[in-house]
Amino acid sequence: MNDETLEQIQTKIAFLERANIDLSDVVYRQQQEIRALNARIKGVAERLDTAQGEERQRSPEDERPPHY
Repeated sequence: MNDETLEQIQTKIAFLERANIDLSDVVYRQQQEIRALNARIKGVAERLDTAQGEERQRSPEDERPPHY
């Protein structure tokens, strides 16, 4: 191998290493966002379950007539 070929290979390796680091950072940020979104979904689901549970506990006498 001559010096030019070696330099090209080293340049490509440096580029690939940088691309790998960038992609790793993106994947890490996406994982953090997925965790945050999952927590929000869990909170919304719990609130929905609570609201539905409260709705089931109402008696027909507590309901407002449909014309209101």
